[in-house]
Amino acid sequence: MNQKITIAINREYGSGGRTIGEMLANDLGIHYYDKEILKLASIDSGINQMLFNGSEELPRRTKHLKYVKRAKDAYDGQLIPPGSQDFTSDKNLFTYQAKVIEKLCDEEPCVIVGRCGGFILKNRPNVVRVFIHAPFDFLMEQAALVKSLPMKELQKFIERTNRSRAEYSEYYTGEKWDDAHNYDLCLDSSKLGFEKCVEIIKGYMKIRFDGLEL
Repeated sequence: MNQKITIAINREYGSGGRTIGEMLANDLGIHYYDKEILKLASIDSGINQMLFNGSEELPRRTKHLKYVKRAKDAYDGQLIPPGSQDFTSDKNLFTYQAKVIEKLCDEEPCVIVGRCGGFILKNRPNVVRVFIHAPFDFLMEQAALVKSLPMKELQKFIERTNRSRAEYSEYYTGEKWDDAHNYDLCLDSSKLGFEKCVEIIKGYMKIRFDGLEL
């Protein structure tokens, strides 16, 4: 690919968004980033990676709230310096991840899955924001391929995971996770299949970015 374009993908659990992201990165010959961002943020900040791993869930103080108040804690790009008592706070851990995502966008073409990448990069002209979703029956079918759980427990797991992703995103961005206004493309993987989702994203990129060679 001859331009530095970042494809930021959000996805419902079971929709195949991660697989689609990996397939897309492989097709384009570019890097795919997911949990690797936690390692890079740990290296950049000097904060133990275990803290970043734990910060992927909604901050402890809000886990049991029905509605998440996010205005005070929404991402603003401001890093808290070492030595501060809030240096390892959830907000600062998120901001270090955001710093890594912005650096990757500056330096190389890549695919980023999750991490609120679409929000962090929303004002960048070289970013494609994608949401992968599917009907619940399809989510169940795909999840059953990797999770050996009774049907009722699997259903609860999917609902809990997607609710957590939605709340995490809203807490740090102030935006609705599944709002189509926040994406360039919203694709139903149950109707298209994974390969066609990849082809549609690539087709969109060719149309939007003049002179793009894939």
